[in-house]
Amino acid sequence: MAKKNDNRILAQNRKANHEFFIEETYEAGIVLKGTEIKSIRAGQMNIKESFARIEDGEILLYQAHINPYEQGNRHNHDPVRTRKLLLHKQQIKKLTGKSQQQGYALVPLKVYIKNGFAKVLLGLGKGKKHYDKRDSLKKKDAKRQMDKAIGQRMKGME
Repeated sequence: MAKKNDNRILAQNRKANHEFFIEETYEAGIVLKGTEIKSIRAGQMNIKESFARIEDGEILLYQAHINPYEQGNRHNHDPVRTRKLLLHKQQIKKLTGKSQQQGYALVPLKVYIKNGFAKVLLGLGKGKKHYDKRDSLKKKDAKRQMDKAIGQRMKGME
């Protein structure tokens, strides 16, 4: 029996695609404590400023903010604590080599629920330079204008 909110995006880092060229993505589980999953299911998570690092063969998620659960009282945890991410050992080894290169970073892109478990979509991204960001904005704007023109033309044909 599938749950109502399965595969619904609960938090998204929209700034990541503006700041990085995302080359690969990995799905990782999150180690949570107590009432954190209830807050995540309620959409009370923010990953805009968060990042991941590999330390001692483990991937850790930093600066991900999970609001304290309203009915959690004393069982709530620190909102911005460091959380461990779960990946296969071979994936961690592969990421270790790639993320050590100059200009690469592990960026959380989305948080969602899959089969009842909270998952993070991690992206291996290479940082964009200032001129790359401007170029991306120009392409996005040009695409928006073309879509608008096509829409108006289709509307005129009706």
